[in-house]
Amino acid sequence: MVDRLRPEAAGGMMTAVTLASAPALAPLLARGALRSPFKRPSADAGLPRTRLVLPGLRVDPARLAAYERVCGFAPGPAGGGDTLPVTYPHVLGFPLAMRLMSGRDFPLPLLGLVHTSVGISHRAALPADGTYDLAVHVAGLAPHRRGTEATVVTELRAAGAVVWESRSTYLARHRTGRPGAEPREEPPAALSVVAEWRLAEDVGRRYGAASGDRNPIHLHPLTARLFGFPRAIAHGMWTVARCLAAHGTPATAAVRARFRAPVLLPGTVAYGADGSGRFELRGAGGRLHVSGEVRAVDRD
Repeated sequence: MVDRLRPEAAGGMMTAVTLASAPALAPLLARGALRSPFKRPSADAGLPRTRLVLPGLRVDPARLAAYERVCGFAPGPAGGGDTLPVTYPHVLGFPLAMRLMSGRDFPLPLLGLVHTSVGISHRAALPADGTYDLAVHVAGLAPHRRGTEATVVTELRAAGAVVWESRSTYLARHRTGRPGAEPREEPPAALSVVAEWRLAEDVGRRYGAASGDRNPIHLHPLTARLFGFPRAIAHGMWTVARCLAAHGTPATAAVRARFRAPVLLPGTVAYGADGSGRFELRGAGGRLHVSGEVRAVDRD
């Protein structure tokens, strides 16, 4: 249902569409895959002018408990946490984001799209038994040295106030046509290793079952090879969630993370952190997979 128009900061008007329920992910993945060959990515392309809204959202305790187990968050007394993990609203918003990114008016191909970063603003405690309004929109496109990036914004509201917000960037790789190349950013120096984790071959399937994100690159070696990976790779948001489960986050926090390289499954990774809030995940030979930072922020 289209219910109102909302001005967007980048200019123009954005149509708010209210959904009765979260869309199923499997048909969206199929739709996006079929449309991908016909997309022509460009930073100057048009964007979906739709803001998807899902009101009255309640969290499924069993699904939350499964997410906590696979990501390493401490469960609550009833099997699901009393409050939502800082990364869990991303799972709630992902079906809405997929509906936008699989649409005809989204200019980047869904196949091969790479999640490159996420920024989270956690503004208040999120009771697991609370009722929320969820909203997702595409905020813009930007040129990247390897192609074009889209920014997807997810908001969670309680009693009308934004209590959680994220901005995720997704990269479509293609020739840019720009002369020369941007300098390659040097990775930061390694942090002190806090723990080593042996990742099982089924991590992608377990996270996919808990989150609903069953992208074939995460599920089995055979399906991952179809997309150029030697083995299945871990979900980027699983790697961040696993790091934050170990690191911990304040009641109100800002989280920033960058996905530097895929994590192959099975495998062994080293989790590093320091006293300033920085964290990272490295693999064999010190290869940096994820780097991030957590900092406390004052309540609004």
